[in-house]
Amino acid sequence: MSARFTPTPGSLLLTPRDHVLILIDFQSQMAFATHSIDAVNLRTNAALISQAAAGFEVSTVLTTVAEKSFSGPMFSEVTDAFPGHALLDRTSMNTWEDAAVIKRLNEIGKQRVVLAGLWTSVCIVGPALSAIEQGCEVYVIADACGDISVEAHNRAMDRMVQAGARPITSLQYLLELQRDWARESTYDLTTGIAKKVGGAYGLGITYAKAMFGASEGH
Repeated sequence: MSARFTPTPGSLLLTPRDHVLILIDFQSQMAFATHSIDAVNLRTNAALISQAAAGFEVSTVLTTVAEKSFSGPMFSEVTDAFPGHALLDRTSMNTWEDAAVIKRLNEIGKQRVVLAGLWTSVCIVGPALSAIEQGCEVYVIADACGDISVEAHNRAMDRMVQAGARPITSLQYLLELQRDWARESTYDLTTGIAKKVGGAYGLGITYAKAMFGASEGH
């Protein structure tokens, strides 16, 4: 019997409305000891996913740990994308153990969770494993996370993947939300973010448009 296919996206692909993005502890003190990714790339990737989530109106939770007493303010690359957005400050290393965060997640009511932040082996592993145990689908934006060493980051990613989490990257997150260049309502948003913080890919878009007037959707 021959296969029968349809032009239908897979259910495991993310859409702007089917998940909540939790951005965790993108703070100065946490970044000082992060060595699995350099600070420039970390801040760029944090900006990329924040601008993507804000532009596509993804339900987003911003949370910090000991903001005033120890860890410092959240990266402006994150907060600038969400002006006026409440930051939920915690004492717990595991975001999933914070009552205010869980209250907000219950208000949002989405079972698909996307995580990014610092450090991978503590503040990302904790909510990832906790959310999975409570029936959530969990995605981790690996290059928007960081840890005190490459080993610490990699072992944390391994542990989460073994438990069922799905690793993705920052640019992948942006492009998965767009997914079709014919979606003109968000075309300029997506390419605009890529041109600003999408690295060499963004340079390619700038070059193609300047030299050839190129457009992927046409």
